[in-house]
Amino acid sequence: MEHAIKPLIDMALSEDIGPGDITTDYLIDEFATGDAVIVAKENLILAGSSVAECVFKTLDPAIDIFRTFRDGDEVKKGDVVMEIKGKMRALLKGERTALNFLQRLSGIATHVRSYVNELGETRVRLVDTRKTVPGHRVLEKYAVRVGGAFNHRMALYDGVLIKDNHIAACGSIEKAVSTLKRHVSHLVKIEVEVTDMKEVDEALAARADVIMLDNMTLDQIAEAVKRIEGRALVEVSGSVTRGMLVPLAMAGVDIISSGALTHQARAVDLSMRIR
Repeated sequence: MEHAIKPLIDMALSEDIGPGDITTDYLIDEFATGDAVIVAKENLILAGSSVAECVFKTLDPAIDIFRTFRDGDEVKKGDVVMEIKGKMRALLKGERTALNFLQRLSGIATHVRSYVNELGETRVRLVDTRKTVPGHRVLEKYAVRVGGAFNHRMALYDGVLIKDNHIAACGSIEKAVSTLKRHVSHLVKIEVEVTDMKEVDEALAARADVIMLDNMTLDQIAEAVKRIEGRALVEVSGSVTRGMLVPLAMAGVDIISSGALTHQARAVDLSMRIR
């Protein structure tokens, strides 16, 4: 993952430091060294520790990082999650950028874990969507996995999802599916988004691999699952809340996708202290 996030870290540091840190550069001798700790100020699921480490290593390759926890671990308020030793200027210049990544990714992992815990031992698979901060998708989808859920397609290039606007542009579900079957590999599943029973029947007739039930009621979902009868995987999506997870799972669906896993997660509270 490092090759994908290094340009993002470079951009974030450039954004924050610019031509120079006029506070640190005037106050701190360039040869001064020190150590700092990153402390959790609330209970959380840790994610992004390697990203935070990369921030400091970018500023000082000789810096030493000691991680107390691994990504995916439960961290309690007051726990030290990381210790950093090296040039004081690097510690101070990297603080905000490292924390921004760590707080955001840990926030997603913590939020996702609460959804996963709500589902308990049900067999349904909880997945994310493409509703991510532009440029941060690799990181945010990583945090989703750390939280215990799964990724939907990464982007437009690695999965077929025929949505309402595709159907409107093509003219019908059958035409959209048949056209794609002539062009994509037999290894690529074709998913179709539907909004009513008529479209469910059309997707079945077109032999879609996955049928996404979009913004349907629980009664409609239960009826659709019965009608599909295992002939395609059933995914539900659209305004999914934590309280809806178990009822949706009990309706017999295979997959629940929720943009809320990323776009409604808040950053958790961590801080860095020079010792």
